[in-house]
Amino acid sequence: MRIRDFTTDDLRAVLAIQSECPQAAQWLAADYTDTPGALLLVAEAEVEAASKVAGFAAFHQVIDDADLRNLAVAPEYRRRGVARALIEAACHRLRETRTKRLFLEVRVSNEPALLLYYSLGFVLHSRRKNYYRDPDEDAYVLCLELSPPDRA
Repeated sequence: MRIRDFTTDDLRAVLAIQSECPQAAQWLAADYTDTPGALLLVAEAEVEAASKVAGFAAFHQVIDDADLRNLAVAPEYRRRGVARALIEAACHRLRETRTKRLFLEVRVSNEPALLLYYSLGFVLHSRRKNYYRDPDEDAYVLCLELSPPDRA
């Protein structure tokens, strides 16, 4: 598994993964290509001597805070550490830019995601009533405090 920056060549694969993941935000192509302040990462798996996009994560940074805006993993790659690897790689990059906190929203019923986020050190920050639609549901806002990179 390799984590790398998104390129426009990845757009078709990212949109396909997004369409297979109903809990992911359903963005338009332009949302991936025309977003200032974005950190877009893809997870690439080796399949029969070729590479395939297995998942992606989209982050947005403003001054010293960042938000995880979208995250999805192709169904055949779930439960293999893809989402964890994407978030850990992003945290490393965000620390390098002196980002202090990473926030995200997650459906209160999304137990697998909550388990992942809590295992990565996120904590409950607040709750947003009726944040999600189809179905209507509250969101937890989680926060991860990022420490500065180690200086040798």
